[in-house]
Amino acid sequence: MTTTKKICPVCGNETEEDRPIEIYWCDECKTPVIKEIKDSSKAKCNLCGNTMKYMATDMRPVFPEEILLLELLLEKKPGSLQKSSIWASNHRYFIDGKVTALHMADYYDMDVNKIVEGLKKYKDTITYDYFNNHMENFINANKDRLNYIIDEASEFIRSTSAKYDRESIVISFSGGKDSTVTADLVTKALSDPSLVHIFGNTTLEFPSTIEYANRFRKNHPYAIFQIAENKEQNFNEVCKEIGPPARMMRWCCSMFKTGPITRVLNSMYGDEQVLTFYGIRKSESVSRSKYNRIEKNTGSVKIQKQTVASPIFFWRDIDIWLYMLAEEVDFNDAYRYGYDRVGCWMCPNNNKRAMFLSKIYMPERSEAWRDYLIDFAKSIGKPDPEKYVDEGSWKARQGGNGLAAADDVKIRFTNCTTEDNAKIYKLVRPFDDELVGMFVPFGRLAPELGRKLLNETIVLDVRTNVPILSIQPFSQDGYEYAVKVRTMNVENHEDLQRKVAYQIRKFNACKKCLKCESVCRHGAIHVTADGYYIDASKCVHCKMCVNQKYLRGGCMMDKYLRTKD
Repeated sequence: MTTTKKICPVCGNETEEDRPIEIYWCDECKTPVIKEIKDSSKAKCNLCGNTMKYMATDMRPVFPEEILLLELLLEKKPGSLQKSSIWASNHRYFIDGKVTALHMADYYDMDVNKIVEGLKKYKDTITYDYFNNHMENFINANKDRLNYIIDEASEFIRSTSAKYDRESIVISFSGGKDSTVTADLVTKALSDPSLVHIFGNTTLEFPSTIEYANRFRKNHPYAIFQIAENKEQNFNEVCKEIGPPARMMRWCCSMFKTGPITRVLNSMYGDEQVLTFYGIRKSESVSRSKYNRIEKNTGSVKIQKQTVASPIFFWRDIDIWLYMLAEEVDFNDAYRYGYDRVGCWMCPNNNKRAMFLSKIYMPERSEAWRDYLIDFAKSIGKPDPEKYVDEGSWKARQGGNGLAAADDVKIRFTNCTTEDNAKIYKLVRPFDDELVGMFVPFGRLAPELGRKLLNETIVLDVRTNVPILSIQPFSQDGYEYAVKVRTMNVENHEDLQRKVAYQIRKFNACKKCLKCESVCRHGAIHVTADGYYIDASKCVHCKMCVNQKYLRGGCMMDKYLRTKD
């Protein structure tokens, strides 16, 4: 069988492209069979040889716990479907090969309390006897596919790792199925149970995710298991200040995941670049389909000290489950209840079905979150807060309209009338050493060269040792606090002042989202409860932290809080 090849940008080896697949159903064996599209015309069952019918391009198994839920949703007798081989694809359930659809709108009409009572009352009808038999058939019918994906992913892992010291290899562990499979594949391919695993505990995890992470740690005693957690910020308090995260404004990822992981990497590896294996898959979303299997482009990688590699990049959901069931890999129990993805339980990217499940399995959290969203909707002037929340309009929110914090991202300045190329910027708090320290990326701070009576600091170009910036506190009508910044000895004064404005915005609007720490690959930036600090001994003046490519407007808050006016 021929496959398309391409050259890996990191290791230089040939790698196989995606092999498009379709899934067929065998009525005789009661199981789905994965076929490559080029072979689909044959459509014969690998076990019995019977002709099969097309099912879908991807699907997942439905576990007995979800089967009971499905029985209640379809108003069927509890236990009546436990013998069936049931699979799911989006809103469709395949019950012994026959389609039953439950659309997102259907969940609105469900009586959550009644379903919760039914789950408790009929939990004894749940059995794995029939399910296990169906999964055994599934594994046997797809052995060729299983062997192929394992061999291909394992070779990718070994070749990608070849240029890295074993100590510089990291596995990103989220507690979801994709990172679970990635961790298992990498550990086996490299025959190394002592690899570094970093678990990003966002503090918004499913209870079952924390349970699984603890179980994983116990079952892998040789693994170096690091937990990355932001203990300085409280999600609910941040929401009150800058509003809930939305699909296009997921500030929570930087603050509660990427940032804490960056800190762990900095503490372990310092200035060293690392290879991180992620459980990213092309089929998960439109945005992820645009990624490369190996990503080291500074514009695409969230944490700059990482090269990111994805062994399961071309895998489908059904491949993930084929591997876990065949290899008997332990996994997060949330999947047994019907969740098809596990991340932050209240993520704005979650669909209505996931929200419905959370009402069932996390009722107190769900109710408290809805109450907060309604209060937020009222605070920003929404005429029908309940509708705004229940229809999911809060997920499409953009900008900081109605929030007091939105004023902090607005740059207000006047041109100095007595000096050329000088601007006077409004500050929201007093001028201090923290603000002066934000100019370290531009060059060497030289307060000894400034006018002492004016508390002036001069910034010198690191290559020429020529002054390029003058920074001093200033009094200006209409501004309670202000700073005057003058540019000098540069060709493009406006370009430099634009980058200066980025740092002013950081000083005024910083909500400790930790994005700046992730942008700095040298670990020079530290954002703590005490303020924003740049270590001059580590800063190499690359200016990535004042580059529009990595931080629009110089500060993530500009994206989250900017308003039309």
